[in-house]
Amino acid sequence: MDTGFSPYDPNGSDKEGDESRGPRLRDISFRMMVPNIITALAICAGLTGIRLAFEQRFELAVAMVLLAAFLDAIDGRVARLLKSSSKFGAQMDSLADIVNFGVAPALVLYAYLLDHVKSFGWIAAMIYAIAAALRLARFNVMEEEGVKASWQADYFVGIPAPGGAMMVLLPVYLGFLGVEPGTFFAYLATAYTLLIAFLLVSRVPVYSGKTLGQRIRRDLVFPLMLVIVLYVALLMTFTWETMTATTVLYLVSLPFGARAWRKRYGAHTAANKTE
Repeated sequence: MDTGFSPYDPNGSDKEGDESRGPRLRDISFRMMVPNIITALAICAGLTGIRLAFEQRFELAVAMVLLAAFLDAIDGRVARLLKSSSKFGAQMDSLADIVNFGVAPALVLYAYLLDHVKSFGWIAAMIYAIAAALRLARFNVMEEEGVKASWQADYFVGIPAPGGAMMVLLPVYLGFLGVEPGTFFAYLATAYTLLIAFLLVSRVPVYSGKTLGQRIRRDLVFPLMLVIVLYVALLMTFTWETMTATTVLYLVSLPFGARAWRKRYGAHTAANKTE
């Protein structure tokens, strides 16, 4: 039946009579669908986290947000591994990030703590969610422009949305560790939420680690594996202590990443002037 709409094309180039168009619906392989399925599961995790928060099951709610972050971290890698990257998948992943790293953490934090200060907490939660959306939109635009030196790929402009979601939940981790979620703590958490929102939309260079580990010296392979296993073991055994320490270390590392950027940028600018 002719519906008047073009069939699904993962790369958005399905025009009548265009020989370069992508595969039609009947030709889409399961391999092409796998990354999108992972992204859909990440959205399910983020939305389930919101539901669990309103049911006062906060530990599971935070776990769902962290699971969404994990799924987000692997969907792009799976797409590249299976050679199934597509424009559709990129757009879906970006929209999923707004839910998982903007809306879900804001609502979980509000339900757990920020509602103690009523409107102030709600405003902070909204500002954080909007900042996450702005951060993702800016990232997409910068990726499309693609005009930057190769070394600049090692850095984000502002903290990434998954990192923001991990950090903004720090007051919740502290609550799980015994900090009383009272009014004073809620005001501190409100100010902290605004700080993370600012870091999302700031132009602070943040080390991305994208190229870290692409090539590893043979003598460092086993020690690195042991460190990873140790971190996962700590995360599974002392979950909230490990998440608190990870968040604090990430915050502490930001000035060092910015300083490294300035050094490399200065050297890059000086090299261009001498050419």
